[in-house]
Amino acid sequence: MKNVLGLINLHENEELLKELTRQRPLAAVPFGGRYRLVDFVLSNMVNSGIVNVGIVVKHKARSIMDHLRSGKEWDLARKRDGLFILPPPDHTHYSNSIYKGDLEHFHNHVDFLQRSSQEYVIVAGSHTVYNTDYREAFRYHLEKQADITIIYKEEQPAPGKQYSLATLVKVDDGGRVTDMQVSTGRIAGGPVCLETFIMRKSLLLEIIEDCVAHGEYDFVKEGIVKRLGRLRVYGFPFTGYMAKINSVQAYFRANMDLLQPEVWQDLFLKSGPVYTKVKDEPPANYRDQVAASNVLVANGCIIEGRVENSLLFRSVRVHRGAYVNNCIIMQKGEIGPNAVLENVICDKDVHISAAKRLIGDKNYVMVIEKGMKV
Repeated sequence: MKNVLGLINLHENEELLKELTRQRPLAAVPFGGRYRLVDFVLSNMVNSGIVNVGIVVKHKARSIMDHLRSGKEWDLARKRDGLFILPPPDHTHYSNSIYKGDLEHFHNHVDFLQRSSQEYVIVAGSHTVYNTDYREAFRYHLEKQADITIIYKEEQPAPGKQYSLATLVKVDDGGRVTDMQVSTGRIAGGPVCLETFIMRKSLLLEIIEDCVAHGEYDFVKEGIVKRLGRLRVYGFPFTGYMAKINSVQAYFRANMDLLQPEVWQDLFLKSGPVYTKVKDEPPANYRDQVAASNVLVANGCIIEGRVENSLLFRSVRVHRGAYVNNCIIMQKGEIGPNAVLENVICDKDVHISAAKRLIGDKNYVMVIEKGMKV
């Protein structure tokens, strides 16, 4: 797929994730012990043979740039093509709430698209976590002679926050997409769009120019949905594990899913490895009398207490006498002696002092924001 350009669109709705995205874009939110959300879509592209990737950043670019650096870990540090960060042109412009939509940003970087040598483009977001090889979907796109191919998963979600910001598609028996519902609060269920679109680069440029000229700036709603009747839009079904990170509860649930071996294997092994920023740290250290059950523990951790049904990211320390159950503890978190945590998300560099008791609800987890000391 060297003839395909990858375009990762980070203009994503963070309304229900403010506790985790206050200091970073959604794409840079840690996930699964040692990864960031952007690692999954970027690894999908690299594993599919894509060698030219642009990342359209909406705001708070420093965190994502620090994580991706030159793209070496994804084999994208190249003399030709490679990894390109496409930052917002003016942070002040967006902070004043004048931002119109992702097509405005696409239009600001249209020269990047024009200069790329690839004929086709895959546009994808970072908030949908799944592992796939795009080559099969690309072959389907060519066989159908489609203008746009949308990758979707056959889901039947119940109405509620889990899919309140999802895009649903209607697909007929021939695979043609006949309708799409975007960002509805109450949905009846149906195939869920993975926010991944395949098309010719020339068509994308045409959509950008036409929409911006008519004052339309939403890529999905105004660039694709309004053209369903004019273009040959097909759906390609995805059958593996998929999670949409569109709320704190969805983030918590997706991480907890990784404690199931079949989910972990599907997400990390099925279609290729997931790459991330390399950090050289020692293996996890389980001290005497430790009790750990059904946990996912990253390297650099020191565990002296009791941990159950939880994820510990890199360099977390759980002191003696502490009890951690059904929790997510991110990088360099420290749980003091005899502290008790249940149904809690601790962001990076959180320190819980001795004997503190923090109890959240399974349906409404407690979030301790980055760098806090409790």
